[in-house]
Amino acid sequence: MSRPIFEVIALTAQDAQAAQSGGADRLELVTDMAADGLTPSAADFAAIRAAVDLPLRVMLRIRDGFAPGDLDELRRRAAALRAEGAEEFVLGFLTAAGEVDLPAVRAVAEAVEGCRWTFHRAIDHSADRSAVRAAVAELPGLDTFLTSGAAAGVDAGREVLAGELAKAGEPGYRQRILIGGGLREEHLPGLRAEGFDAFHVGGAVREDGWSTPVDPAKVARWRSLIDG
Repeated sequence: MSRPIFEVIALTAQDAQAAQSGGADRLELVTDMAADGLTPSAADFAAIRAAVDLPLRVMLRIRDGFAPGDLDELRRRAAALRAEGAEEFVLGFLTAAGEVDLPAVRAVAEAVEGCRWTFHRAIDHSADRSAVRAAVAELPGLDTFLTSGAAAGVDAGREVLAGELAKAGEPGYRQRILIGGGLREEHLPGLRAEGFDAFHVGGAVREDGWSTPVDPAKVARWRSLIDG
């Protein structure tokens, strides 16, 4: 059995080094958590890339909420990040009605052609998550859905998560489920017993929220709990 994936949000090179030393497998790179995570600069990506040797998934999101904003700007930022060596990304866009904005998702996915990417928690805020999955499932490079099962977080989404895991391998459900959003340590034993094998945290491995850096001891504790 392969080792479960543990992904940690990093804002800085210091965060990245702490996450790696604590046992993270992969980092999600963002800036501006007041807006729930936006695209970092190419310079910040380069600094983090130089600091660690973990896989890095870079957020492609330039405004709060799930509307895409300026697609040309998103594509420019994707190109700049790729020029610095970025190979994995995170994205996902909705219309005002809560449906997947498929033209926007396709446009940005085309900008990162050849790269692997995650459809992020926009799915948890959509009007119909099964429709989102069906719409994007065959887009090249998509290998992961980051989800808590519900907009309110893991506590509210457990039943949905279990239902989606039960469909693993079916059309729209071939991508890995990466659980994040309200995830707490006490959730891990039950989720691991159910068969989930990928977990994503940010504030939970910091001493006092986003104003403090990643704590390697907290990362190590999560790593231990995930591995059982």
